Amino acid sequence: MPPLRSLLIALSHNRPLRRFAERSKIGLQLSSRFVAGTEIDDALRAAETLNQQGMAVTIDSLGESVTSEAEAVAAAMVYHRLLDAIGTRKLSANVSVKLTQMGLRLSCELAEDFAENLVRHAKAMGNFVRVDMEDSSLTQATLDIVRRLHAKPALHGAIGVVIQAYLYRSQADIDQLLADGIRVRLCKGAYNEPAEVAYPRKAEVDANYVRLAEVLLSSETYHGLATHDEAMIAAAKSYAAQHSIDPSRFEFQMLYGIRRDLQRKLVREGYNVRVYLPFGSDWCPYLMRRLAERPANLLFLARNFFRL
Repeated sequence: MPPLRSLLIALSHNRPLRRFAERSKIGLQLSSRFVAGTEIDDALRAAETLNQQGMAVTIDSLGESVTSEAEAVAAAMVYHRLLDAIGTRKLSANVSVKLTQMGLRLSCELAEDFAENLVRHAKAMGNFVRVDMEDSSLTQATLDIVRRLHAKPALHGAIGVVIQAYLYRSQADIDQLLADGIRVRLCKGAYNEPAEVAYPRKAEVDANYVRLAEVLLSSETYHGLATHDEAMIAAAKSYAAQHSIDPSRFEFQMLYGIRRDLQRKLVREGYNVRVYLPFGSDWCPYLMRRLAERPANLLFLARNFFRL
């Protein structure tokens, strides 16, 4: 992994830095390009604007690895409020959640209970919950929970998951998820993983991303291809065209504030686009991973720093 990316990911775990950045005026100003705000209403307003531009949204309440059941309860309640607000405002939006917010590092049973309640709520409202993938130490536990919940008849179709193309195991995981009929968001991956579990070189990750995207596109289930890489997007579009796969059968997903020009271009071309819309006060780890993924984001922040 390049030294700059490793440094940024390491900084994302630095608690003193997080506290300083997340409470500072400068930090809030710099993060505003990539984070919709700190409150639910901020996220809902941003979602409405994106809907007006022809894009769907998945809303993420930022936060990871709660340290108590009370914190997990509070995190879950934010998502229940989001689902109610999405329904009231008739937004084209669903939610994305990390299971460590639901207490996964405290107890698998606790996290599964909270996740099940959230998926039941979403199902009752005709909505959907996407379970985000975290580092590789949690991959199996996350997939096990998603598969168990999806297998319950009352929850079928209301839960999906993220698969990271940089992991060697992802092909086998996708085969199992497709057999179950579970919706997948495919991304490249944003954690600092050892070479024992993940492809170390970008070219290898890219090649695996294309292979996995083609598998997803060929399935009957509706999936999301999460990337800002124009080469990956071109490969997906080409494969879909060659195999007469209608654009309505899948969607491209991109992050809030990144390649907005490309997001709008895809909408004009008739593709489904969904924007991953994060909000909340615990934004530092998320932002550091976005900077690690794409150095151009770091240059953007540096330029804007001197305009503050």
